[in-house]
Amino acid sequence: MTSLPPPDLTVVGGGIIGLAVAWRCQRRGLRVTVWDGDADDAAWYAAAGMLAPAGETSFGQEALTALMIESSARWPAFAAELQRETGIDVGLGAHGTLAVALTGDDLAEARRLWAYREEHGLKVHRLPPSEVRDREPALSPRLRGGAHIPDDQQVDPRRVVAALRTALGPAVVRRRTAEIPPGPVVVAAGLGTAALTGLPVRPVKGLVLRLRGEPGLLRHVVVGHVDGRHVYLVPRADGEIVVGATQEERADTTVTAGSVLDLLRPATELVPELAECELTETVVRHRPATPDNAPLLGRTRGDVIVAAGHHRNGVLLAPVTADLIADLVVTGRPDPLLEAFAPGRFA
Repeated sequence: MTSLPPPDLTVVGGGIIGLAVAWRCQRRGLRVTVWDGDADDAAWYAAAGMLAPAGETSFGQEALTALMIESSARWPAFAAELQRETGIDVGLGAHGTLAVALTGDDLAEARRLWAYREEHGLKVHRLPPSEVRDREPALSPRLRGGAHIPDDQQVDPRRVVAALRTALGPAVVRRRTAEIPPGPVVVAAGLGTAALTGLPVRPVKGLVLRLRGEPGLLRHVVVGHVDGRHVYLVPRADGEIVVGATQEERADTTVTAGSVLDLLRPATELVPELAECELTETVVRHRPATPDNAPLLGRTRGDVIVAAGHHRNGVLLAPVTADLIADLVVTGRPDPLLEAFAPGRFA
């Protein structure tokens, strides 16, 4: 028997980041192998799929904000190309986000965030309560105000991963590893990146609920401020509504009654009809986070490149991460966008 030639690139990690990087490298003509340890244990499996650079922007994260805006702009072409190649619709939707506030204090907090986003050139259309409910009649009449964020989008991460696996075909192999294989290598192993590279990636526990109601109950993604708590509601065309997300600095996988209540209480305060929906799934996964909650993107040593630590933004940042890392693999030259996310910043 004739053995196969070694790959031009090994990608360690078969989550949405690793698969997207591998696909982009494959499209550039490289022979790629993806080592996928556990198919559905990564953060993408629980992710709601919000593509919301305005919704995820935080104070003091200018470089990350710019990267998220750039990646959001790349999503339509990324999704269209993936669908052409595989025939799988990844559920890209572009109705925007409604950010809403239930109390006066919630509205004051929301306005601070909206002002910060406007300062960074992000569109935020502020609305009185009546106009918010005109757009989404199922919302509570108690709302004090809201805003429409028109450029936000959403995808279904499970469909995206299915499409990427289809596109890569036999390049994806089930294999665990306790060490980095011979290069060139891209380490995109999520939480496993810490053990493989020594870089500071920690688990942040998140619980997501999936409800089933009548299709059309909600049209927009809804991000709510409810008595000091944040909750998001992401509707799918088939009537599913994804509710998230808790955030705890813990490594266990227990779904507690309290954490479910912490999501359902504000969700039903915003949309009372959700109380009649079927609770179909509770999912805990762990986001891979870094000390500054920004990703690790770039070369660590020799022919080892890292693409990990995306925290809450793995789905949103998949297209830009894939393009930048694939360009680095092929050309050896880092794009200026990578500078702020170099792994060496924690040395």
